[in-house]
Amino acid sequence: MIWHDDGLEIFAAEGAVLPSGGEQGVVEHEGARIWHVSYGAGVPVILLHGGLGHSGNFAHQVPALVEAGYRAVLIDSRGHGHSTRDGRPYSYDLMARDVLAVMDALKIERAPIGGWSDGACTGLAMARMAPKRISGVLFFACNVDDSGTKPFEFTPMIGNCIGRHQADYAALSATPDDFQAFSDAVGLMQGTQPNYSAAELAAIAVPVTVVQSAHDEFIKPEHAAYIAKTISGAELVELTEVSHFAPLQRPEVFNAVVLGFLARVA
Repeated sequence: MIWHDDGLEIFAAEGAVLPSGGEQGVVEHEGARIWHVSYGAGVPVILLHGGLGHSGNFAHQVPALVEAGYRAVLIDSRGHGHSTRDGRPYSYDLMARDVLAVMDALKIERAPIGGWSDGACTGLAMARMAPKRISGVLFFACNVDDSGTKPFEFTPMIGNCIGRHQADYAALSATPDDFQAFSDAVGLMQGTQPNYSAAELAAIAVPVTVVQSAHDEFIKPEHAAYIAKTISGAELVELTEVSHFAPLQRPEVFNAVVLGFLARVA
């Protein structure tokens, strides 16, 4: 079945639901309870979702990974989805440490990271923090400093996404009425982080695939090219006909890129 949801109308109305039967768990770490779920066997692949979302946003990727023989490990970032948070500010380094704690709990010594938006920044933070634990980072739809973002423009598609995130937060969160405070806290992080220098990017010593959509609403295409050029050995993959929300819009296109990345690093 070829799935198209280019305007996120289906996502807004129905959400994206993970398959049943996953192995769920919770890790207590630095004042938060970090929820995770795994599917399949084989080489583990960690998927990290974007800001305000949750692991269910990767629902269309899990079957493709399992069918290809991988173990898909999905983690709700602190304060997102089923995971909780304490009062400390969000940071990509803090969320990177959360993911490493889940890896420790699952006895995953080393794995590739598939990161989308904020999840991509978390993956890159992990690569800098613990390169021996990370076999590669798929860096999709994110910036590495504030020069890489476009001026915000509200669109019906973004409205569909935010509406779904708000509904999912109310359904999944331990603090279902706190979406605005949660959104503000995440937005503060996004407005001030990350802020990597060219030298810091050049020092990254794990394989990186930078993926940029032709119609990304938030990230400048030339910024993605800069990232790929600056990180030693990184490759740039460009997606046509999709935007910041490619994993939901045209899963078969995004999944092919993920599987190509994994063939390179896993």
